Amino acid sequence: MASVNAMHGFSRKRDAWLLATRPRTLVAGLVPIAVGTAIAAAEGVSRPGVALLAALTALLLQISANLANDVFDFERGADDETRLGPPRAVATGLLSAREVRRGTAIAATASALAGSGLVWIGGWPVALAGAASIVVALAYTGGPWPLGYHGLGDLCTFLFFGVVGVAGSYYVQAGALSPLALAASIPIGCLVTAILVVNNVRDLESDARVGKRTLAVRMGRRATRVYFAALLGAAYLCALVLGFSYGAPRAALFPLATVVLALPLLRTVTNESDGPALNAALAGTARLAGAFGLLFAAGWIA
Repeated sequence: MASVNAMHGFSRKRDAWLLATRPRTLVAGLVPIAVGTAIAAAEGVSRPGVALLAALTALLLQISANLANDVFDFERGADDETRLGPPRAVATGLLSAREVRRGTAIAATASALAGSGLVWIGGWPVALAGAASIVVALAYTGGPWPLGYHGLGDLCTFLFFGVVGVAGSYYVQAGALSPLALAASIPIGCLVTAILVVNNVRDLESDARVGKRTLAVRMGRRATRVYFAALLGAAYLCALVLGFSYGAPRAALFPLATVVLALPLLRTVTNESDGPALNAALAGTARLAGAFGLLFAAGWIA
């Protein structure tokens, strides 16, 4: 009986950690690496081993950011009983704040260790980008001046999941930047930022109540919905322009097929305000970013 209870306890703890890592969001860290690697392959400078190391570094960094958000949002009062989003591990008591803080430190340290290999390959620009990434991941909801609480979450997401993720993964393989890699970072950054926008429009009232001044809180619901539509539109416009530029293969237009996923999401975010509908839209936007990014990557190496 004791062994059964121990196994049950282990299972609950494992599920709690899985919840805290928010696996549905991890696509945001991996897709930029896939796109940067695809552009490197298209230009004949890809290094698969380096790409895998970059993917591992990004994955661990994303996990550390998710764990940090879980504990820091709880401690700032953003995850109370009025929260519309999925349950958080600390807020529900599944894990203690101390446990999640320790997990955050372990994930961030592991990311830094994995990233040290990238620094050895790419030098000081990679060290600078990596250090900034770790600082932003932890300062997003933590520290004396949390970025996400001052309306800078969208900018940070676009820069680090778009420009740094795509162009940085290209750089560590090629040893230089290319205009195509920088251009390819724009649609990916737009779609990953759109994931955050759905999250913030869902939590608009509760964030405003606790003083979390996200861009959605500052802009209001109506303007944020227009902003969401603009991010989707910009991603598809960029994909269309890139599909006819840089000697792109015809398959580079593959991502345009995901518009069938984007339109229902746009309708939901534009018309719905309840938690379940926007939770579904949040998951759907993550799937859209994943499908778009993978088709984008596949198209450039086809």
